[in-house]
Amino acid sequence: MKITKIGHSCLLVEEGNAKILIDPGTFAFIEGKTKPEDFKDISVVLVTHAHADHVDITALKTILKNNDAAVISNQGVQEFLKAGEIPVKILEEGALDVEGFHIEALSVAHERVLGPLPENTAYVINKKLLHLGDSLNSELFRFKGTPVLALPTIAPWNKRFEVAEFAEGMKPQMIIPIHDGFVKDFFLKGQDEIYGKYFEERGMSFNPLNGSGEFVEV
Repeated sequence: MKITKIGHSCLLVEEGNAKILIDPGTFAFIEGKTKPEDFKDISVVLVTHAHADHVDITALKTILKNNDAAVISNQGVQEFLKAGEIPVKILEEGALDVEGFHIEALSVAHERVLGPLPENTAYVINKKLLHLGDSLNSELFRFKGTPVLALPTIAPWNKRFEVAEFAEGMKPQMIIPIHDGFVKDFFLKGQDEIYGKYFEERGMSFNPLNGSGEFVEV
């Protein structure tokens, strides 16, 4: 499996000839390093929840124009994407095999924010990668030991200690930090150094993948 960080919480996952794009939100494209029209041969688009930093309707319409991809998400996202006339296949609980991928889903609460909380769905892809969306809910421990954890390290709703304790409990082999596309580069560099040292002392590799097109293979 090849995992490329596009930006913020957006990841491109490739296995064989199939590709999944997760959470193509506003912050993934705001700096122009990657453009929605750059994506080719996407099989599936996964969306964890209906916040603009995780799904940008205009960007998604461009992606779907150039790719014969299914959008998979929850009912909250389905309702949100009606404005763009984008159909959504619902996967909130259980598992689905699609386009060469085995996708497991778990509906877990979005962390507290100043506003209505959207429905949030976490996804495991091919039993290798867990993308949390915006949740550190204890129900996610059912996926403890998933090799790669896409971990929201910077958010209005979290603290470093909470993030660290959650990740330790999940016991991944590798952590890819996400939800970090709205901070200055100098701050992000410092955060990644702090988290990297902490996790690697505890036997977990930490891969920021913050360079343009950086990826890891697992």
